[in-house]
Amino acid sequence: MGLIERDEALACLDELLADAVAGRGRTALVTGTVATGKSELLSVLADRSIERGALAVTATGSAEERDMPLALLGQLFHDAPLPTGDRDRAMSLLLEGTKAVLAAGDDAGGHLDAQVIHGLCTILLEQAERFPLALLVDDVQHADRASLVCLTYLSRRARLAKLLLVFSRSTFGDTAEPAWQTDLLRPGSGSRIHLEPLTGEGVRQFAEQRAGAEAAERLADRWHQLSGGNPLLVEGLIADHRQTVAETGAEPDDAVAGDGYAAAVTSCLHRADERLLEVARGVAVLDDPESLDRLIGLGSQQVAQTVRALTVAGLLGMGSFRHPAARAAVLADVRQEQRAELHRRAAVLTYDRGASTRVVAEHLVNASDVRESWGVTVLEDAARQALREGRVEAAVRYLKLAWRACTDDRHRVRIMTTLVRAEWRINPSTSAGYLPELTGALEKGVLRGSDAIVLAKALLWHGQFRDAEHVLDRLAAQGGELDPDTAAELAATRPWLRCTYAPFVAHLPKTTATAATVSASRRLAAARALSSVISSNPGPDLGDTCERILRGSRLDEMSLDTVESALLALTYAGHADKAAGWCDMFVEEAYTRRAPSRQARLAVVRAEVAVRMGNLAGAAGYARTALEIMPPASWGVAVGHPLSLLIIASVAMGDFDDVREQLDQPVPEAMFQTRYGLHYLQARGRYSLATDHPGLALRDFQRAGDLMSAWGVDAPGLVAWRSDAAEAYLRMGRPLQARKLTEEQLNRCTDKMPRARGVGLRLLAATEQPRHRPMLLRQAADLLQNSGDLYELARTLTDLAQAYNALGESRRAGMIGHRARALAEGCAAVPLRRALSQDADWDAAEPAVPATASGGAAMLSDAERRVAALAAVGYTNREIADKLYITTSTVEQHLTRTYRKLNVTRRSDLPANLDATLATA
Repeated sequence: MGLIERDEALACLDELLADAVAGRGRTALVTGTVATGKSELLSVLADRSIERGALAVTATGSAEERDMPLALLGQLFHDAPLPTGDRDRAMSLLLEGTKAVLAAGDDAGGHLDAQVIHGLCTILLEQAERFPLALLVDDVQHADRASLVCLTYLSRRARLAKLLLVFSRSTFGDTAEPAWQTDLLRPGSGSRIHLEPLTGEGVRQFAEQRAGAEAAERLADRWHQLSGGNPLLVEGLIADHRQTVAETGAEPDDAVAGDGYAAAVTSCLHRADERLLEVARGVAVLDDPESLDRLIGLGSQQVAQTVRALTVAGLLGMGSFRHPAARAAVLADVRQEQRAELHRRAAVLTYDRGASTRVVAEHLVNASDVRESWGVTVLEDAARQALREGRVEAAVRYLKLAWRACTDDRHRVRIMTTLVRAEWRINPSTSAGYLPELTGALEKGVLRGSDAIVLAKALLWHGQFRDAEHVLDRLAAQGGELDPDTAAELAATRPWLRCTYAPFVAHLPKTTATAATVSASRRLAAARALSSVISSNPGPDLGDTCERILRGSRLDEMSLDTVESALLALTYAGHADKAAGWCDMFVEEAYTRRAPSRQARLAVVRAEVAVRMGNLAGAAGYARTALEIMPPASWGVAVGHPLSLLIIASVAMGDFDDVREQLDQPVPEAMFQTRYGLHYLQARGRYSLATDHPGLALRDFQRAGDLMSAWGVDAPGLVAWRSDAAEAYLRMGRPLQARKLTEEQLNRCTDKMPRARGVGLRLLAATEQPRHRPMLLRQAADLLQNSGDLYELARTLTDLAQAYNALGESRRAGMIGHRARALAEGCAAVPLRRALSQDADWDAAEPAVPATASGGAAMLSDAERRVAALAAVGYTNREIADKLYITTSTVEQHLTRTYRKLNVTRRSDLPANLDATLATA
């Protein structure tokens, strides 16, 4: 592999070599910054010397041998093929000279006897008389002083000898040329050759040799940008590129700066003196050239010169590292205590010049130490800003350090409660470690006000109810001593507690305080909305209220309770379709803000929405996602909610193996004192019902009902335990008990609860005489179509088809059964689909729908679609006219046009999956 962009340098050295072989001695000095190919150039010259009949003798300077007199010259004599007599004489002179310098106590060469110098150089000159000699010394800047004295002496006497002296010297970090360099380069016989870093074209050629033409064409410019033309850095980047290709089997789109690049950066710096390392470490810690001198204790001029040297070497660009991987490599090479001290100084410097709290806080965290009085305040400010920006992990780091550094007990507790809130966004289980200390602070009277409410909520989540009661009782004991902020927080906490931990409301002090901020007002309104939904009949404007709350909310540090309460209020009130869009928006925001626990909790709400819309596969997926993001152990007593939704969806889809796996998950007994336990009891009962254990199911449903009645949250939209229990009674052959519960359920439903009413009417129909069932079931279908719950609609249509079939109306039964089957397939309700397929009569009566029918449905007008949808599920023309408030003639006209557009001849051929509203026009 040839040298890149070194043709001129090699041609110059070739010319000097030719002169030396002809008896005109020459001297050359090759200079350049680190890793610019000086050593490789001397290696190529050694090979060419042999080709020209000259003897190449090499030596390399080493920083470790700089204090060893005549060490470099000794390398030359050991490498040269001297006759035995000359070698013995040379070794004797080297030993004599070394002893003299060491005895004098200095290595400046001043005590090196002139006879020793003359004798050593004479041996080399005599060797050059026998055949041309090329003495090649690499890294001469590391040579010991005694060897330099001898080499300068030799260079002065080489003019008429067949001798070529070539030295290479790194200019990396040099501020001026050393004095010995002038002595080496004698006028008339000395030449200086300077090697520049590779150009962009040079990098492309270099890369083409090592990585291939395609990679060179795509990445050469980027590699040149990251390396500054330093061949060693380019080599590191190419090595990382190859490694990536080997690991992934594909070409990366951009340059990869990995271990190879990092190692090259470190290698460059370790070839320099300590001053360059200090400056490089300073730049890695503090990206501010103007403050580097104070950070590392060097003069500003020295720092400026060193920064220029690092820039020429390709390590820096515009005063900072060209890639974060370079900065990381430099920091990783620093001892921990030294790195911490640099960050501590950087924190003071950045604070003094008014940098952002984020910048100062990062330095304090990296220093793991806070010595300044302003440190804790800066860390708290930075944490608040980080939480607003969604950088939760950073906020936790700042708060942990502030907590350790704070010496005031009351202030320390406030920091800890903020830390609990922050870590809650990532994983609620981590807060458990702080609860003992916070509880102890409460006992000492240090923890008060809204911080005590944070502790109570954390204790409730983890099922530590006795401790939570104690905290709430302490708050109640404060009575009129509550500050306005705490009183306002209590006002919002009370309805929230009623919705989730109803048995503990009695321990919370009553307050008439109003919210002091807009966000607190929203949280209070959302909690009250949810409380009204699950404890009584919601007002007619509840949907608008909740959407107004959601419209003004964002997932900042305090708003998840607001968002969750408003979404659940919409869902439980029968507005799952409205809640879905809002929920998706907030889920996306939670992902953007990198808040795992919020993602998980919102995924549960989304699963609840999906269940109530009949999207069984979606519900199971959302619930699984919630449990993957946050494992069951982190959910505390709330684990009942995701588990229940996964069980309910899986039961409806017939995935009983998955249900059994979920039911085997241990759940805390304390869960059954919370809203989450109600959901779990319903889910477990649904499984027992599906597996032909109606007695076990009834026990769970009745237990849920008893709890809801005791807590005053017995609303149909929360957990429809009466409907579930009625179904269990029907399975047990006890229709009278089923009818009683169903009628109670319907009496509790308002016109704003189409889903709950529809389910109730379906069950009520099962307790009626066969001839009365179709009317109730069609009403139920109307309501469920409006509610958007396609799974419950499929169940109702199944019952309706069975009712018509029992009355001998097989054609109508087939039409409705066909639609029920299509809905069951869309919901992935395998057991329901299987039950529908088992009826041979329905299969025979099922209409053969032309292939063009479903496609032609898009051409129907809204009026035609409404009429066709009702006709498809068995309504007569007269019934359609009454329902839509139109004439029978109009119905007939709509059907005639519909038949033509869909290319069918009768109503039994109408598609079963027309997405039309069955409500009156």
